[in-house]
Amino acid sequence: MYLVAAEEAPNPLLPGVAEMVVGGFAFLLVLFFVGRLLVPRLQKTLEMRADAIEGGLKRAEEAQAAAQRTLEEYRAKLDEARHDAARLREEAREQAAQIKAELREEAQAEARRLIESAHAQIEADRRQAFAQLQAELGRLATDLAGRIVGESLEDEARQSRVVDRFLTELESADGAAVR
Repeated sequence: MYLVAAEEAPNPLLPGVAEMVVGGFAFLLVLFFVGRLLVPRLQKTLEMRADAIEGGLKRAEEAQAAAQRTLEEYRAKLDEARHDAARLREEAREQAAQIKAELREEAQAEARRLIESAHAQIEADRRQAFAQLQAELGRLATDLAGRIVGESLEDEARQSRVVDRFLTELESADGAAVR
């Protein structure tokens, strides 16, 4: 009896046929919905994220490479600028030395010119002083000679001859004394 009762009572673990058909149909509908609509969208979203990450990495690598190139260019330009600055400093030193030499040469030429001018002026002043002294000495000599001789030496030609003779004798006496 026990067996007969078991066959007649439905098993609570096994669903009914109608439930199985509705459940299977619902499962297939959900499977179709998930398989056709949801999975492709999820895959597309995952692929987009993967592309974005890979693209971001590639862009980051490209940006890093560009930054490295820019840094190398900057360093090259900086080295070139330093080289140019050193060259310009050297050129400036050379120009300064050249200008200094030119100024020194001009100053020496000006000094020589001034010395020559001063010598010429001194020589002219000496000649003028000598001429004035000679004239004054001649006048004094004629006055003295006129007093000693007692005759007037007012005649200019005579006075000039007497002065010239006196100076010639004076110069010859100085020349003999120096020897």
